Amino acid sequence: MEQIIRKIGLPTADRYGFLLLEGFTMMAFAAAIEPLRTANRHTESELYQFPLFTLDGVPGRASNNLTLSPVQPLSGKEPLDALFVCAGVDLHSVNPEHLRERLKPFIRRGVAIGGICTATYHLARAGLLDGYRCTVHWENIPDMHDEFPHLVVSSGLFELDRDRYTCSGGTAPMDMMLTLISQKHGRELSGRISEGMLCERIRDGSDRQRMPLRLRLGSSQPKLVEAVELMEANIEEPMTLDELATHVGISRRQLERLFQKHLQCVPTRYYLEIRLRRARELLLRTPRSIVDIAFACGFVSAPHFSKCYRDFFGIPPREERLPRVDGITSQPNRPKPPAATTKKTTTATLQPDSTL
Repeated sequence: MEQIIRKIGLPTADRYGFLLLEGFTMMAFAAAIEPLRTANRHTESELYQFPLFTLDGVPGRASNNLTLSPVQPLSGKEPLDALFVCAGVDLHSVNPEHLRERLKPFIRRGVAIGGICTATYHLARAGLLDGYRCTVHWENIPDMHDEFPHLVVSSGLFELDRDRYTCSGGTAPMDMMLTLISQKHGRELSGRISEGMLCERIRDGSDRQRMPLRLRLGSSQPKLVEAVELMEANIEEPMTLDELATHVGISRRQLERLFQKHLQCVPTRYYLEIRLRRARELLLRTPRSIVDIAFACGFVSAPHFSKCYRDFFGIPPREERLPRVDGITSQPNRPKPPAATTKKTTTATLQPDSTL
């Protein structure tokens, strides 16, 4: 095993704070913090400190119902080099005005502000991404384009634009942190951290979040890929199969055979699923009315939309927005968990100096 070399004359540790919003995504948070901890371990030095904060000092509760402590209430006076906001699926877990006021002291001091997973959405609502390039989880990119048309929102894994660091979530925060470590301490260290985490490579910020259909199918089906891209680009006013076939330069029958062979469904069904999944994103992440969402996703009426939605997802659109209990939607036709059964929360105490 390669001997770990102790670095001599290391500078003062960089302090990367993490602000945990209610329901933050544990996976994205862990992917961000573990490279920092591992950097300390590999160099046997404190290159990074990573204090945890919440807005009120209460232990941060993740979307998986685990809580993290110890945390500190964010005062605005903390000596930080960067502050990363961590969020989850709830796009309304914090008031944007309140978040902006709490982050202002750091911005005035030139502290870099980061957003992990959907925290990009919160930073955008707070007006803290104006004039910056940013990214967010691919599920939220269409909503970002709709709500913030003035922002440049990329589909990359992460964006490092001056003093704004945004990341798409999932495992992408690990690549972002490894890139920051590489910029400060060299590629050799980031490479050793990557190897220790069994990462094949450190992905670049420009790498796309989703595997394009052309990669899944190879380069042998350009007509099918083109047809699907046309479907995804024309949701509000769906194209007919004849129009799709004409645009890609094949017959309607050839198009149907391609879909059946490679995607195991007819093109009309595939197109409908694209529109329904887009509708579900709008239902869960925006306050738009069901009628508005129906028209935005190419349905001629709300009743027709509701029928298609229920046939595909098993519940009507109006019940999709009902409060959820232990991950189950509260609906009249679905049994609720017994009243005596409550879900326990587990507190995880973060030890910055722990080892792998």
